[in-house]
Amino acid sequence: MSVYEECNYVSLRISLLFKFKEKGFEKNQQLMKKIKILYTIPNFDTAGSGKVVYDLVKNLDKNKFKPEICCFHNKGGFFKEVEKLGVKIHIVPFTTSYKPYATFPMRVLKISRFLKRNKFDIIHSWHWSSDFSEPLAAKLAGIKYVYTKKAMSWGNKAWVWRSKLSSEIITINNDMLLQFFNAMQHKIVQIPLGVDVNYFKPIPKSYKSPEIIEFKKEDFIIVSVANLVAVKGIELLLTAIKNLDDATIKILIIGDDSSEYGQNLSKQFTHKNIYFLGKKMDVRPYLALADLFIIPTKDEGRKEGMPIAPLEAMAMGKIVLGSKISGIKDILKEFPENLFEAGNIIELERKIVEIKSMDNNTRKLLEAKTRKYVVDNLSIDKFIYNHEKFYTNLMI
Repeated sequence: MSVYEECNYVSLRISLLFKFKEKGFEKNQQLMKKIKILYTIPNFDTAGSGKVVYDLVKNLDKNKFKPEICCFHNKGGFFKEVEKLGVKIHIVPFTTSYKPYATFPMRVLKISRFLKRNKFDIIHSWHWSSDFSEPLAAKLAGIKYVYTKKAMSWGNKAWVWRSKLSSEIITINNDMLLQFFNAMQHKIVQIPLGVDVNYFKPIPKSYKSPEIIEFKKEDFIIVSVANLVAVKGIELLLTAIKNLDDATIKILIIGDDSSEYGQNLSKQFTHKNIYFLGKKMDVRPYLALADLFIIPTKDEGRKEGMPIAPLEAMAMGKIVLGSKISGIKDILKEFPENLFEAGNIIELERKIVEIKSMDNNTRKLLEAKTRKYVVDNLSIDKFIYNHEKFYTNLMI
């Protein structure tokens, strides 16, 4: 190699080295910049998904992430709690109807301009709907879009389009992958929901409710916390209790009973040992009463994705019985003996009697094991860590 060629070679190496360093610097700069995430959710009328979004926004590392929220309106008692987080909240329609088709593109473009104007890095949707106008708007804005699949519903082609337009999809239970996303597994990341194990923790057993309902020490108290809609199967649980005809078994139903389903339940089941106590912002005083928590969801309709209420009960060291369906199976996978066939009242009755008959030592061991499982696998800390890792990888 001549001196001239050698000089050119060295010059080229130096030039390439600077370029690689420059690119590396730019990449590091991008990683150092806070990732701006917009969480979209229709409303905060009910806790449910709203509480999950609240936990995410509250607990994300603010040195690395800049979360904002977008919803349709500011109604609902829980919205006040969300406002206290001090993050920016946009009251903007982030979806649009498909019809009339002629104006659909312009309406999507309007949403896209809102997203682009605010320079979001990631849109994370917690919308329950199969709507694909939102991911289409994000696509037009050049913004990464993900959604969390929360429930075991599909039923139309819009879900396919929503999924194809998404950068990635978060699932919360094992069944979703095979039932919905078998053909797009490369897009799927499973992150189960989590619960705050420092907020929901064992507290001394109580025998008096906040309403001053008093119970005896020999009473066996069952608690169920649920939004009172037909798929929750509360009538199956109440029928089982009625059939057992045991005066020591008391049951407390916590949840909004103003719906037609809820009203029919309270009219149909009027036994003195059944208490409909309505919706409660803080369920811990009621879980403190419980000897057993039951979630009897049916295997039909818009089934569970991963219900939070039994997780809260388990974090407080309560034994949980649940129907053998998606989501609940994931929560109780280490406790298969606590699952019963959905809709099988006779099996549910047998499980209740088995747990009621446990000796104190066996009960205490199971309660401790239940709490430990949630702390180790389904805590809010693990939930937040998995999301932070997910967002960071998405931006690389």
